[in-house]
Amino acid sequence: MSDTPYMAAELFGVAAEFDSPEALLRAAERASSAGYTRTEAYTPFVVEGVAEALGSRHDWVAPITLVAGMIGGATGFGMCWYAHVVWYPFNVGGRPLNSWPAWIPITFEVTVLFAALSAAIGMLILNGLPRLHHPMFNIPNFERASTDRFFLCIESKDPRFDRAAVRRFLAADRPLAITEVLA
Repeated sequence: MSDTPYMAAELFGVAAEFDSPEALLRAAERASSAGYTRTEAYTPFVVEGVAEALGSRHDWVAPITLVAGMIGGATGFGMCWYAHVVWYPFNVGGRPLNSWPAWIPITFEVTVLFAALSAAIGMLILNGLPRLHHPMFNIPNFERASTDRFFLCIESKDPRFDRAAVRRFLAADRPLAITEVLA
């Protein structure tokens, strides 16, 4: 039997529970102006202005989709070229071997295939999915985030995070509850 104590659960962040979207928006704006960058809001419906208050994050899905689509187009065209010019050169009706207009449908379809798959896979990976359990599910009343409660969480990964300071900061907005979220 080991004498080492069990590891304490790691802190994911500190969450505040609000009863109105206006209170959440005020808290999100204050958090952003105070310099907190790793914040997340959980709401039962879209609250206008919260995304802007929390700060925009760069969306990598569009560039990933563009690059994968270009690779797919080059792959589709390359496959047709190799098949018709190198692997099986067959002159049909006096056309040149490199008759690229006939390859446009294949090139287009492979472009769409690569772009769509990379968009779906990239979105899943960048969102951290599949994640079967999120630490926020551990806090009391979080099931009400889908009906009538609004939550703001400042994550412990934030460079300005200090447990006591964040609790005091969130308490200034007079939330219904402040909870430490364990990972």
